Amino acid sequence: MPLTTLNDEQLLAATTPLGYNLIIASAGTGKTSTIVGRIGHLLHSGVDPSTILLLTFTNKAAGEMLDRLEHYFSKKIVRKIESGTFHAVSYRWLKEIYPNIALKQPAELKTLFRSIYEKRNFERMNLSIQQFSATHLYEQYSLYQNASLESFDVWFLQKYPDHEPVMDIYIDIAEEFEREKIEYGFASFNDLLLRMKDELAKKKMHFSEVLVDEYQDTNTLQSALIDALEPQSLFCVGDYDQSIYAFNGANIENIATYAIRYPNATVHTLKTNYRSTAPILSLANRVIERNERIYPKKLEVGRHGKTHPPKLLMYNDLFEQYQSIAQNIKHTHVPNNQIAVIFRNNSSADGVEASLREYGIACKRKGGTGFFDTKEIKFLLDILSLLVNPKDMMAFIHVFEYARGVGSALSKELFQCFLHFGEGYFMQGVLFPKVHDLPKLNPNKNVQLGLFDDDQEIGSAARFASLGLDDSLMKHPLLKHPKLLPDAVTYFRDFHTLMHAVHHLQNPADILQNAISSPLYKSIIELLSVQRGRLKTGEIDEEKKRIAKERIDRKAILLLNISRQYKDLRRFVNAMVLGGNELSEGEGVNLLTVHASKGLEFPEVYVIDLVDGRFPNRKMMSSIEEERRLFYVAVTRAKDKLYLSLAKFDKVKKIDYKPSQFLHEAGLIKGEFIEPEVKEKNKN
Repeated sequence: MPLTTLNDEQLLAATTPLGYNLIIASAGTGKTSTIVGRIGHLLHSGVDPSTILLLTFTNKAAGEMLDRLEHYFSKKIVRKIESGTFHAVSYRWLKEIYPNIALKQPAELKTLFRSIYEKRNFERMNLSIQQFSATHLYEQYSLYQNASLESFDVWFLQKYPDHEPVMDIYIDIAEEFEREKIEYGFASFNDLLLRMKDELAKKKMHFSEVLVDEYQDTNTLQSALIDALEPQSLFCVGDYDQSIYAFNGANIENIATYAIRYPNATVHTLKTNYRSTAPILSLANRVIERNERIYPKKLEVGRHGKTHPPKLLMYNDLFEQYQSIAQNIKHTHVPNNQIAVIFRNNSSADGVEASLREYGIACKRKGGTGFFDTKEIKFLLDILSLLVNPKDMMAFIHVFEYARGVGSALSKELFQCFLHFGEGYFMQGVLFPKVHDLPKLNPNKNVQLGLFDDDQEIGSAARFASLGLDDSLMKHPLLKHPKLLPDAVTYFRDFHTLMHAVHHLQNPADILQNAISSPLYKSIIELLSVQRGRLKTGEIDEEKKRIAKERIDRKAILLLNISRQYKDLRRFVNAMVLGGNELSEGEGVNLLTVHASKGLEFPEVYVIDLVDGRFPNRKMMSSIEEERRLFYVAVTRAKDKLYLSLAKFDKVKKIDYKPSQFLHEAGLIKGEFIEPEVKEKNKN
């Protein structure tokens, strides 16, 4: 039984009677062992495994717990347990009800949202305020779905009351967005939970116990879904001191009010830390106890032996800090992959990464823009996705948004044109159109719509004669589209050329090689390198542009090398889209944002740039309490050695830095921290 490995406090929690139970599991106190022990206890007590639901924040975490259980129970029993993330579990259930539901990534749905937004002509409304952009409105709508159970307008106007004049338009956009998702069978991650909650209102699912890991990170929607399940017993594990996802909709009130919302709830506390040494835990306690204590607790040491007190590293300037850290790592006896450099802001990672490379030290970066998240790689994968599934409208829109004068709305219209020209077959419509008239795309008139208010006349292809197109392209019906401009036609020519070269190929490497060397991709490289080489003044820094272009080229070559391991295009695309993050990981020093470091542990940890303004980040922070929780999470990743570093000066920006208030609170810098604004007032 897994219970035999638990200490007294873990055992008490794991064997607690059925009911509402909250387990406060501080950093390194063995929450995973406790959850595994709890499930083992339920199974040993005769609970049907199919009536146990385990909800985690990563599928990997659920998989690891089930793997542990298989040491004590047969795989046949363990695999009956329902487990996974909120979204994965809901997706499985919904697939049984709606087999054709298609989960779409946020970037794809953001594009669909923008195509709807762009049809609105805000200028006609004579507005007294500047409306939000499509991207910002989408993000707010998505946050609303996670964070509130009230209507969109009520929630939105509480935050932005001055936007009341455009609220009707915002609502209209959101409603059309929801209709289009249903029409195309699309679902967002939020939709999975919202639709599952609605299904549970029609038909209840009966679980003997629902277990929730990382409960402090649940949002309002997830909490509502838990309640909709109406479990006979609820076992939630979390730590309010590690609630660091408020920016993403996490609601700390879920864990803070647990004992109030669930009458007769029992709260257990795991306080024995088996990860970090006494000096590290002492420092963590001194800082985090400055926050309001929702549930009384204090970390206790569960390991003994030689210890190293946390060390403060102070440098004159940022570059010296990064160089010195790289030197320290070069001379340590700890393996590179067991060292972590943790930072609050992504900008802090660049200097460390460059310095490590200078010393020939391998590193992997997590928490910043990943390889498969870069625009250049997404573009190539969208091209491949379109070849695998010619009906992938979102991939097409992503590709054509790069054409000058073609936005989301027109891209969507062009996609519909190609389907029309090919009598339902996209590639046929692009390369060998059978229908030569433009489809009629006039919806009913709407005062908010800026497109298709009036009947359109077909344009003449002759207006593009000066572009030097070949005869087959000049005869293509798309050139009759009245909204097409010369730049868009040139882009279409390059797209047409690439599709003609690769549409019959199946080998991923052959297709990618054609795409990378195509005029179409070269135009994308030029566009992105110019964007990344542009200074705040608007001027182009040619050196920055050159470096950006080199980085883009390297990424394309890497993707090409990966593709050579595959013979089938569909398998390659599936592997890249579903497993991209795993492929981009490698061995080396771990460069991590605090958020990316959560749940991990390392023998040697550097927390860098601990200066006021960077950590805590006063521009990005939701509260000083959350910044303090971020610091707590960062330092409790360390098992044996903890280094806290800062620089006094930034030579590039000519900025003097003051040590972070958390270093004062930790007792590493004497005296209470005085905020710069307060200090200036005291001088007067």
